Amino acid sequence: MIGDNPILSLITFLPTVAAVLILAIRYMGRNEDEAKFASNARYGALFATVVTFIISVLMALEFDASNPDFQFVEEVTWLAQIGLGYRLGVDGLSVLLIVLTTFLMPLAVLASGAIKTRVAEYIAAFLMLETLMIGVFASLDLVLFYIFFEGGLIPMFIIIGVWGGQNRVYAAFKFFLYTLFGSVLMLVAMIFMFLQAGTTDITVLLEYDFPQTAVNLWLWDIPGGIQSLLWLAFFASFAVKMPMWPVHTWLPDAHVQAPTAGSVILAGVLLKMGGYGFLRFSIPMFPEASVIFSPLVFTLSIIAIVVTSLIAFRQEDIKKLIAYSSVAHMGFVTMGLFALTPLGVQGAIFQMISHGLISGALFLCVGVIYDRMHTREIAFYGGLVNRMPVFAAIFGFFAMANVGLPGTSGFIGEIMTMVGTFQVAPHVAAGAALGVIFSAAYMLTLYRKVVLGEMTNPKLETISDVTWREGAILGILVFFTLYFGFFSTPITDMTAAYTDNLLSSFDVAPATSAH
Repeated sequence: MIGDNPILSLITFLPTVAAVLILAIRYMGRNEDEAKFASNARYGALFATVVTFIISVLMALEFDASNPDFQFVEEVTWLAQIGLGYRLGVDGLSVLLIVLTTFLMPLAVLASGAIKTRVAEYIAAFLMLETLMIGVFASLDLVLFYIFFEGGLIPMFIIIGVWGGQNRVYAAFKFFLYTLFGSVLMLVAMIFMFLQAGTTDITVLLEYDFPQTAVNLWLWDIPGGIQSLLWLAFFASFAVKMPMWPVHTWLPDAHVQAPTAGSVILAGVLLKMGGYGFLRFSIPMFPEASVIFSPLVFTLSIIAIVVTSLIAFRQEDIKKLIAYSSVAHMGFVTMGLFALTPLGVQGAIFQMISHGLISGALFLCVGVIYDRMHTREIAFYGGLVNRMPVFAAIFGFFAMANVGLPGTSGFIGEIMTMVGTFQVAPHVAAGAALGVIFSAAYMLTLYRKVVLGEMTNPKLETISDVTWREGAILGILVFFTLYFGFFSTPITDMTAAYTDNLLSSFDVAPATSAH
């Protein structure tokens, strides 16, 4: 069906075409009724994102999961003198993340009804962001990857800074500067890799054996030498993007100030770029350094899981609590990745997909009550079950999924990462299990304070239950959270060959055992 068509370019740039059209119509027809145009812009964006999602699903259906090589490859010479090229391609990892991105974007558009000002620009920023996120997962050239990776900062910076909350400018600059500074060392490492290998082609670099030349830095003999320095340079960028403790402090501020749809995409997709970077660059390109630094990653992961869970317990803002919860759940991802076992790696990938669904849904739930009451303070609420029984059931479901209730996708990701880690580091898995207990404590406490009990705040007497639009969005996420909770093989089958290939240089069993 797809044949030789440039399917990846179509998926990547279709949202940008829609954004350009929306802005062109907006600025060529200033006399048009603003409310009418805003509605048309939303419908146009919804159409474009749904079509992009359908095309990405068709690509996934034609993807050969048994083949670990890159597929649907597109290559056009860019700067032949220095080996740069426009190269796109996908493997089992990137297919899943592209489909996750295109799946969440229509939901984000549907959840943007509360935005009433500069709607065309808001919608265009999201569509541009979609192009840049997909480009990250599809790039097979270092320079192209870096352009997409850093370019994604701009539309999210604008979304938070223009349509965010009261402290939106502070949060937007903090988000931008943290993630930008983290990527400076990665750029230096990329330049070195190009000078060393003579190419920016990621497929070639994955096969290149980077030297382990001894390096002495301030009287410190670095194990792994050059390879370790390259690993640390990439780690500086991906750790911020995840975000890992202690470079996570930008995330709670960004989530609190971002509009609802911005939080959905930030948690659902942008955080996954750090995990993707580890899987695409750090582990396969620098395997010896990955083994050397795995104890460091384990330590930071357990701190993230335990400490941020305790911090979440003390939050008074619902969004900030869920943001700290995201940091803890990303700790499971990094722990599973650097266990370097099939169960650990596949569990980490599964956790990334599952977290995209569950965290996105939780932020949508917060958006439901914020749009009505214009506050996220936990103390303001209480007894919502009396006025919003449907919301209470949906919010309760996702609270349980976030904890890792069996039967939900959250359970599958957590148990796979813990079992995969237990095979090589039982004490680390035990620390992660402690974090699961803490997550149950803060999520159940949040649910009790917001939903259960008597309604004592008279301002809540007129609050209405979810609308059909809100119910449809959340219902879709409920379905997939349950589906992947009972049927994990669509994800694990897609990543089995990729995982085997990734871990082929390590002494591990094949990923087929992860089923």
